[in-house]
Amino acid sequence: MEEYNEEDFIETPELPLEIIVYILSFLHTSDRKEASLVSRSWYYASQDLHFQKNVTFCFPASSSSLELIRGLGGKSRCSLIISQLDGFSMSRSLLLEVGLSLGSKLESLALPGSSITEASLLALLPRLTCLRRLDLRGLDSLFMSGAFLSREEHRHQVGSALCGLEELDLSDLRYLSDLTFNRLTGCTPRLRRLSLAGCHIAFEFDPYRGCPVGDVKDSSALLSLRNLRKLLTEQKSTLVALDLSRTSITPESLRTVAQVQDLVLEELCLHGCKELTDYSMEILVKHQPSLQRLDISACTELTSRSVEAIARGLKSMTHLSLSRDWRITEKGLADLLSTSSLRSLDLSECLHVSGTEIVKGLTGSCAARAQLETLSLKGCTYVRDLAVFSLTQLLGVTLRELDLTSCVNVTDLSVRAIATYLQKLVVLRLGWCKEVTDWGLLGMVETTKCEPDQETGDKGPRFTRTFGNMGFFKPPRLPFEERPKLVTQNDLQQFKQQAGASLLALNGLQELDLSACPKLTDSSITQVVHYPDLRRLSLSMLPEISDASLASVAWHCRSLTSLALSHCPGISDRGVAQAAPYLHRLQHLYLSCCNNITDRSLLLLVQHCNRLQTLDISRCKNISVTTVDLLQSQLPFLENVHYKCIGGADPTRTL
Repeated sequence: MEEYNEEDFIETPELPLEIIVYILSFLHTSDRKEASLVSRSWYYASQDLHFQKNVTFCFPASSSSLELIRGLGGKSRCSLIISQLDGFSMSRSLLLEVGLSLGSKLESLALPGSSITEASLLALLPRLTCLRRLDLRGLDSLFMSGAFLSREEHRHQVGSALCGLEELDLSDLRYLSDLTFNRLTGCTPRLRRLSLAGCHIAFEFDPYRGCPVGDVKDSSALLSLRNLRKLLTEQKSTLVALDLSRTSITPESLRTVAQVQDLVLEELCLHGCKELTDYSMEILVKHQPSLQRLDISACTELTSRSVEAIARGLKSMTHLSLSRDWRITEKGLADLLSTSSLRSLDLSECLHVSGTEIVKGLTGSCAARAQLETLSLKGCTYVRDLAVFSLTQLLGVTLRELDLTSCVNVTDLSVRAIATYLQKLVVLRLGWCKEVTDWGLLGMVETTKCEPDQETGDKGPRFTRTFGNMGFFKPPRLPFEERPKLVTQNDLQQFKQQAGASLLALNGLQELDLSACPKLTDSSITQVVHYPDLRRLSLSMLPEISDASLASVAWHCRSLTSLALSHCPGISDRGVAQAAPYLHRLQHLYLSCCNNITDRSLLLLVQHCNRLQTLDISRCKNISVTTVDLLQSQLPFLENVHYKCIGGADPTRTL
């Protein structure tokens, strides 16, 4: 064995901190976190103020969190999400430390899944003098008694601290009333954003008094439309965003809100407000023409008449969600897509939409047209290859996110169109597109003759391994029905030599969903899913993939934070053993119904994936509860473990 002397090694001088900061500036956040572990100097560089904009720290309440909060005292600004707080001494100490260490530095505070006492919050809020966003969603423990902020001195202290608060989230508060609402919003006179989603608001009728809501004194039992309108009137000069999702707002009530004098809303969310009608949308558009973001998803009474009203009246619209508005058809979509400001459109589960009018709007004679960055056609079963082909060409420069989940008539032709024209995509969802095969992902077509088109009489072209005339002809009918034709080694060799468009062209992908595409096999997954920036990947319900796919994905996609492999019977301990050493960043792993996964895989996760937060191993019959307990004790960030019916337990048994 060769020997080395000390003189043979030359000590490498450390890079200046400024140079390391400059190097880190080119990295994605997750990569920068990894680089910070290199050495102490790289850690200090990663903490540079250049990287500390809009940083949010999220952690559950625990005794160890005290030290974390003290350590944050050195930062100039920060935001916190603290979950699972309660009324006991540890939670009180934690909130006290937040006030002492971060009182003048905290910009945003959220307390999800907590049950804190009024006294604990009242001791904290007066110290938060720079708070801009406060999230009290679901904190019923604060409002149940109706005494929150009932004392004048408390309102004065809280009001002095929260006079600059801009965002207030009061969603899903069961016990919010006029009295408590007025006390709290009286301390926040400059609100820009207010959320009351899921709150019990009396819009037309007061069930406690048994009469219509009118000009009566503030209720101690519920929040009334009259009171909401009063707030909108008082804060109309600053308020630009309102969320009334999942409330029982009526068309007349929406009209009352929209007609508040001098109120100029830019964002309005009405998700799941099932009583709204087309008439109410027409009134809304007339009185709030400056709306830029509108969510009217799951408003099941709306029709294309609402779409036409929006297209006519909201010329500054940038984001529109019509998801699950089942009565909407193609009518009006062409005019909507002629709105040049539109950037995001969600038509998921609009069952009558085929995409034809969207294409028409994007190709119209008018020079102005939507520059879509996000498009969701999830569940639009009438969408076919021709529409996708046209859309990919029209949106190739701008589109970053495309969702075609459950578009069951989409085939390999659409996949090749996406790979050819949408090379700037960041998110692609093709789950449940059951006609997509290996050939589509590889950008290849078998040399085969098409059968005559029964509608046009055209005998069709001879498809070659080039992109060719895709989109205008039916794809070749493959000689198999139940199982995919396996790609041969010769096919793969030609794939490597050709310049055709495969999914490899989408080298900027951060999210990919190929779940429930049963014709996909190792042949395409191992050759195509090579994305260094990929964060989220779903390969669930792919019965033909094996450990080879898992090992390849882990090797080529080392930035993965979420990986779904549920219902993949070909995945075993061998694949986990090959993959785990490369999945250090993995936070969410789904392996339910993978019966070839055993306790050995869990031990490998403990060894290599210590950042795991969520693990689903439900119905894995070869995993024992004892090993699950060991896993939970060894992984510090593991919060959610789903292990129903493991170890061969009876799935019908109630746990």
